[in-house]
Amino acid sequence: MSGALKESPTLHFSNFEVGFANSGYLAGAVLGALGFGWLTDRIGRKKLFFITLGVYLAATAATALSWSVASYVLFRFLTGAGIGGEYTAINSTIQELVPARYRGWTDLLINGSFWIGAALGSVSAIVLLDPKWFDIDLGWRLAYLTGAGLGLVVFVMRMWIPESPRWLIIHGRPEQANAIMHEIEGSVGAGQDAAHRAWPKLKLQMRDHTPLREVARTLFNVYRQRSLVGLTLMVAQAFFYNAIFFTFALVLTDFYGIAASQIGWYILPFAAGNFLGPLVLGRLFDTLGRRTMITLTYGVSGVLLALSGYLFAIGVLSAQTQTIAWMVIFFFASPAASAAYLTVSETFPLEVRALAIALFYAVGTAIGGVAGPVLFGALIDTGSRASVFAGYLLGAMLMLAASAVAWRYCIAAERRSLESIARPLASVEQT
Repeated sequence: MSGALKESPTLHFSNFEVGFANSGYLAGAVLGALGFGWLTDRIGRKKLFFITLGVYLAATAATALSWSVASYVLFRFLTGAGIGGEYTAINSTIQELVPARYRGWTDLLINGSFWIGAALGSVSAIVLLDPKWFDIDLGWRLAYLTGAGLGLVVFVMRMWIPESPRWLIIHGRPEQANAIMHEIEGSVGAGQDAAHRAWPKLKLQMRDHTPLREVARTLFNVYRQRSLVGLTLMVAQAFFYNAIFFTFALVLTDFYGIAASQIGWYILPFAAGNFLGPLVLGRLFDTLGRRTMITLTYGVSGVLLALSGYLFAIGVLSAQTQTIAWMVIFFFASPAASAAYLTVSETFPLEVRALAIALFYAVGTAIGGVAGPVLFGALIDTGSRASVFAGYLLGAMLMLAASAVAWRYCIAAERRSLESIARPLASVEQT
């Protein structure tokens, strides 16, 4: 939307205002993740699915009615709040419903499916932002309404997803948890096999919530090292992703002269690389393992960004080759970014899982994500390729640092049950 918002006779954004609006969206995601993350562990994954999606739908539709820069930023802030809450509920549910042997691949693939939506958005933008078909001020408004319409489809699909049996049993509802498990096992023909296996057992003390004091002690004392790993991965990927993705169109329009109505064609291969990465590499996270693959994807992403940034700075790339470079970079960066959520969501106990995702997503996005679009918007405004290259180098260094941390400290969580990685806080005895 960036080019269209700059050309809009109503809003007439500057590059800085585009970056500021995107940072407003990310700030909303930070606060939404914290608030909804706390609620996810309190009232359950399924209820939050509908609350956060409802916030997203209403705010996205309201964005289409924006009448000024301030109103646009406010509605994007609220949209971000809904999306931030979505990350916590979705990743918690993936971990707690998917079998351990392909939990990593599934998590990466579902997070990577974001880019199918991005591709659909770019196709719609090609039509809606073309002045031959729609007035420029009408086109971008219709595009946001399209996003809200897709959300309504997801709202209906959410009704098929059960509550997490793990969450239910901790919160004193074992009968409901057992009913869901019998339904799942029956649907895949696993009921008889499950009944005759000798499963490890945990004795749990049921409770309706986990005190925040215990949450803080768990995250910052008991699992301090895991917290530092999760925070490092989140900060690096947030800056890397948000700084580049949210200023993608600005680079194409300002340095390569691509018309706003044509940006969608360039996002399509970019989105393809982002989806193909988790699809192709995701299974390796369950076979070669988390430590190896997180180190590899973060490291390769950083090196490739530095190299492509240098080629951009010396002016040897065209719009097409720049897009191909980004496509290759994000083939590796997309599974790397999703692996940050995977790492946080599977290495902490059940009772604090959603809040841990929310906290590290929020802090990582606040440090690395909110500043990124504003910084890059300002660097692009200078018109200097060298200045933009400096921003790319910063993103590359953060990814390389995260790669080193992953190699040294990542937990080998592949093909292990969640309870063997981090026992529930309600666990009182193991037999």
